[in-house]
Amino acid sequence: MSPRSWGRGPGRRNPRDWGKETSTADEGQPSPDGASRRSSGMVAAGIFASRMTGLARERAFGHFLGTSYAADAFTAAFRIPNLLQHLLGEGVLSASFIPVYSRLLAEGREREASRVAGAVAGLLAAAASVLALVGILFAEPLTGLIAPGLQERTFELTVSLVRIMFPGIGFLVLSAWCLGVLNSHRRFFLSYVAPVMLNLAQIGVLVGAGLTEFAADEGDSAAASLEAFATWLAVGTVIGGMAQFLVQLPAVLRLERGLRPSLRTDLPGVRTTLRAFGPIVAARGVVQVSSYVQVLLASFLAAGALASLRYAQILYMLPISLFAMSVAAAELPELSRAGPGERRAMTVRLQEGLARIAAFVVPTAFGYVVIGDLVTGALFQTGEFIRLDTVAVWMVLGGYSLGLLATTSSRLLQSALYGRGDTRTPARTAILRVLVSAALGVVLMLQMDRLAVTETGIRLLGDLPAFEPLPDAERAASGGGDLVRLGAVGLSVASGLAAWLEYVLLRHAVGRSIGPTNLAGGQLRPVLIAASIAALTAGLARPLAFDLYPPVGGILVVATMVAMYIAMANRLGVSEIQSILEELRQRLPLQ
Repeated sequence: MSPRSWGRGPGRRNPRDWGKETSTADEGQPSPDGASRRSSGMVAAGIFASRMTGLARERAFGHFLGTSYAADAFTAAFRIPNLLQHLLGEGVLSASFIPVYSRLLAEGREREASRVAGAVAGLLAAAASVLALVGILFAEPLTGLIAPGLQERTFELTVSLVRIMFPGIGFLVLSAWCLGVLNSHRRFFLSYVAPVMLNLAQIGVLVGAGLTEFAADEGDSAAASLEAFATWLAVGTVIGGMAQFLVQLPAVLRLERGLRPSLRTDLPGVRTTLRAFGPIVAARGVVQVSSYVQVLLASFLAAGALASLRYAQILYMLPISLFAMSVAAAELPELSRAGPGERRAMTVRLQEGLARIAAFVVPTAFGYVVIGDLVTGALFQTGEFIRLDTVAVWMVLGGYSLGLLATTSSRLLQSALYGRGDTRTPARTAILRVLVSAALGVVLMLQMDRLAVTETGIRLLGDLPAFEPLPDAERAASGGGDLVRLGAVGLSVASGLAAWLEYVLLRHAVGRSIGPTNLAGGQLRPVLIAASIAALTAGLARPLAFDLYPPVGGILVVATMVAMYIAMANRLGVSEIQSILEELRQRLPLQ
């Protein structure tokens, strides 16, 4: 068997055939074509711009706040209103609203679609306004509920930041509504690039605070300066949320000229959306709740744990956003339009989508494990963010990477079930994942919090096994000093392992409802071989980066790994890489 044929299971096509419609008697409809890849490409392009500015924001955040208690406070504070944003918008709203709205458009019922969109907008605005008021009035008990283990000064700062940021919820929720309208009209780029506005606003206030008297008067204590940076960052979050919504609104109004916001719940499309909303909140929302469970648990760990999780999650979410969300977002409207007799065509779409995701996610996971410190150092190691922080975040990132392929594959499988009208199965599997992750996380985090990164290496500071959090004095001594404890690693490892449970259950459900699928779309073997060789090459190249400025050394080693992976993946027949190279050859003909 030729290496180029490895993993090319049933339904796989040569990448040169992608974009050519084929139809058979048993499939009934055209198979996946270039339009799907172009749509996911537009989503990925928007997300890439958003994530790059997000990384710039995190670099500024790390420079000014490091892994200090103020960084912990902002991380916890942002999670609280952000939870409601995710529960009312983004993935939840997309999965409940887009299938209904897209189906109405496909059936030519534009006027009814417009009424549904207006009613959903009005209901979301009303709900977000009420919740914003509740958040301001009850910021202290909410903080106590989400992060009960915070120490006193961190807790007080968190409450103050929550009150500032809660009014911005409405703008972020309505921004997610804009995304639903635009995606249903196959306008993908703008909605996914819009978060750039939020990132730029946050970067602007951090840099501005660093250049003015607000954060850096010579008479200020270090604590006052850190708190000032966190406060101005909260203000920038509200401003950025408003800008993120307003930049999308003109495009939505051009598509829906007769749009009239209302509070109607009697429309059939609105009732369908609301009925789906609850179960989808339990599925997509539970994924978000998982991160809040981590915040709750991490609040009982040594100082710096919340900040370490924050930085690691930024890198962890990058491939999820670029490769999983882009494919899932582009496929959801198409899967929602598919009829009951098109199961074979849907299976082919899923196989190709899973292969597309794995082609990029597997080497990313290998890279995070082997050279994650170089990546982290290149992005964050400056100012208050020191080498010890880099190593700690690398280890947390390694834990998350264990489940990266499972998490990204699950996003597409969830979309397939939503497209079939099944909202309960993703909900049940997500809840089970959170419960397993939390139970395992409690056990592991207490053990790992007795380990610390110091100037002389990783040391055991305490007795094992451990059954309770560290004393307050020992917790306060970590983060931003000469040691960083590793309790957050236990939480990330638990999250990575639980992701595989969710994937197995979702794959089984999709097999029953649509048809059998393979991990990586049947291309796991060549992808693993190519990624392993690339990671080994990167590991051998690590010494080249040691004496260089962190960003320069990190870029060189990452570029070496990427080049090796592309070469090996092309040689071994990874169809997504081959198709990209083929397209590049067509666009840039080489003589």
